[in-house]
Amino acid sequence: MALTFDDGPDTRYTTAILDILKEKNVKATFFVVGTQVKKYPDVLKRIVEEGHAIGNHSQNHKDLSKLTKEQIAKEIDQADAAIEDVLGYKPELFRAPYGALSQTLKKTLKEKDRKLVGWTVDTRDWAGTSIKDMREVISNNSKPNGIILMHSFGGKHIANTVKMLPDVIDDLTKQGYTFVTADELVE
Repeated sequence: MALTFDDGPDTRYTTAILDILKEKNVKATFFVVGTQVKKYPDVLKRIVEEGHAIGNHSQNHKDLSKLTKEQIAKEIDQADAAIEDVLGYKPELFRAPYGALSQTLKKTLKEKDRKLVGWTVDTRDWAGTSIKDMREVISNNSKPNGIILMHSFGGKHIANTVKMLPDVIDDLTKQGYTFVTADELVE
């Protein structure tokens, strides 16, 4: 099972999530936004130093399915540059904001030799879904080699994700799951 967190980094929720993952000895994948990387480079460094995987989640979190090839390339390249400035490399993984895909985006990602990562379980944590409901969604919809979508930035509702995370890790462990980063699941 891969735990994934979108839209960060930040110093409020991302760092709280990192503390929990460290305590539970779990590795996760963070899909980061270029504008956030520019604000919080030290948090990005910490993510990688603690053994988590990084993916590009665009520069400005725009709906890439509505953009031209040139606009898509700019969103990917700007986020790559922000990440590379901090880490010294560009990530191989990519997740489209909102999961919104187009043939143009898919073609651009293929040309850039990126692995597109979706998800199998959407917690809808950004929408203010209750902790109880998110745990149920995860418990009822998790399957081997699944990818759980959560967020580490993006509004006050992410506090529920932080509160829920230790219990979800325990729930999934009891169900026999082990945790991997998304690059171990996608081809």
